Amino acid sequence: MITAENIHKRYGEIEVLKGIDLHIKESEIISIVGASGAGKTTLLQILGTIEKPSEGKVSSKGIDLFSLSDKKLAEYRNKNIGFIFQFHQLLPEFTAVENVMLPALINGKSKLQAEKMAMDLLGFLNIADKADKKPDTMSGGENQRVAVARALVNQPQIVLADEPSGNLDSKNALELQELFLRLRDEFKQAFVIVTHNEELADVADRKLTIHDGKIKS
Repeated sequence: MITAENIHKRYGEIEVLKGIDLHIKESEIISIVGASGAGKTTLLQILGTIEKPSEGKVSSKGIDLFSLSDKKLAEYRNKNIGFIFQFHQLLPEFTAVENVMLPALINGKSKLQAEKMAMDLLGFLNIADKADKKPDTMSGGENQRVAVARALVNQPQIVLADEPSGNLDSKNALELQELFLRLRDEFKQAFVIVTHNEELADVADRKLTIHDGKIKS
């Protein structure tokens, strides 16, 4: 689905990634662990085409993604990649269903289509009753489920999650872990999860460790 070859990333004189090779398969959960500053989030941002590598290539279905124009790359990202963040990054002025609808609207869906897709996902995630609630009136676990729904609304090939359980208590973190497994089985998406949560990391199909800018295991 996505292949990263010889990925290097430099910020001035500092080389954060030093030659990463990674192939992500359909319906696969990959966890990435390592010390703070090891380059985990940087790699995730490059896989998500948010950051460009200093050297190397990220490709999907034989297409070098960073050879696309900015407009084509944004279209690819919107249709094929879902993002989940530690602090969910929901827009505070919008309700849960409106937050979930946004990527679908950007993708060209009508308001009616986008709302149906969003409500279906909120129902699947057992929070349809929170559809009209704004983020500041929901719990951390509920907000994270809304963020998961937003990541899934365009039925992306791959979901990239950066410390998704980092802001959750142990009960909600366990529920999120079980949810990822269920989503993988039912929707066949691949997940790449950057995490310090060892329990979440250990349920992955592959657990990779980044050390000193390289994948060590």
